[in-house]
Amino acid sequence: MEISQAHARELEKQQQRKEALRVACDTAFAGCSSLFFEAGCGHGHWLTSFSIANPDTKCVGIDLIAGRISKANAKKAKRSLENMHFYKAELLEFLEVLPPNIRFSNVVFLFPDPWPKARHHKKRMIQMPLLEGLAQRMSPDGKLYFRTDDRSYYEWTCDHIEQSDFWEMKPQDQWIFEEDTYFQNLMGSYFSVIARALPGLK
Repeated sequence: MEISQAHARELEKQQQRKEALRVACDTAFAGCSSLFFEAGCGHGHWLTSFSIANPDTKCVGIDLIAGRISKANAKKAKRSLENMHFYKAELLEFLEVLPPNIRFSNVVFLFPDPWPKARHHKKRMIQMPLLEGLAQRMSPDGKLYFRTDDRSYYEWTCDHIEQSDFWEMKPQDQWIFEEDTYFQNLMGSYFSVIARALPGLK
């Protein structure tokens, strides 16, 4: 089936974007086997604080909005944080281009866009294929931390994790690192989910 010129140009741009991200990751994470990952890092407030408190942990955050990543990288540069990296990237593309040997010690989702309308639920980050892909990337006993102020998205995430063959809920576990953020401070209340990747998927 022949594709339009516009579609072909978009595919070429996507390929160029992924290749640039692949090169950046190969360079930044050479010799690295484990990363602490925040998906949707915003301006990088939370991950910056985490990386300061955990200087021996290699951290990476991604976001779709270039302005947010610019501000996050400014925080990194100001504090000379060599253990922290930020990239403008789409989540599935990042997972695709990341060196295959790298595993996530933990994955954090802090107040991702809830896409509250039912017709937009397919745009939510938490989806079954993503949960499988993340599980295959996790270190042994690696955990997923998810926090939202939207009850519908909280229930959606709980349902997806409970239906997944790759994760188990850990409701008694403590949140990995508490730090006030811009979005969290706006919320009157919020809901947290913690899950552990099941073994045997590597």
